[in-house]
Amino acid sequence: MIKVRRSRVHGRGVFALRRIRKGTRIIEYVGDRVSHDEADRRYEDHDINDNHTFLFIVDRRTVIDAGVDGNDARFINHSCDPNCESVIENRRVFIEAVRTIQPGEELSYDYEIGREEDDPPNVDEIYACRCGTARCRGTMLWPAKRPAKKARRPTRLPTGKKRRGKAPARQRSGSR
Repeated sequence: MIKVRRSRVHGRGVFALRRIRKGTRIIEYVGDRVSHDEADRRYEDHDINDNHTFLFIVDRRTVIDAGVDGNDARFINHSCDPNCESVIENRRVFIEAVRTIQPGEELSYDYEIGREEDDPPNVDEIYACRCGTARCRGTMLWPAKRPAKKARRPTRLPTGKKRRGKAPARQRSGSR
């Protein structure tokens, strides 16, 4: 159904080998399941100007590190106008088609990476989006940067068994 190959968006990407209908569960995002503290330890020496990790937040306790025992799902690139979404069910992460995907088309989902109080000033450059779509917001971060005058709401994980749109965690030191 899918194949990993060189991508025009970034590095390697995942491409449809055949038509994939809207609503199809394509692949599970798998890897080593670790705590947030362990994920931070693993990447504490990681260059802060490098946005490349295979971390995905499942919930307040668990992060999937697809850099260890991961599968092809880790190569699905970000897009601001994606054809897939991530779905968390029973602490597992799945990638599903949000529209019909044609053979040869690259799979993508919106990473919606959260902003943090201690982000470096160039965080939007570090997480610059390369999707090239008409809806491109210029960053993989979510929400879009707000003017400094407005107060920011604290980030909370949604509750419930089924959650959509949660994105790969980005490596940071300290808690998420």
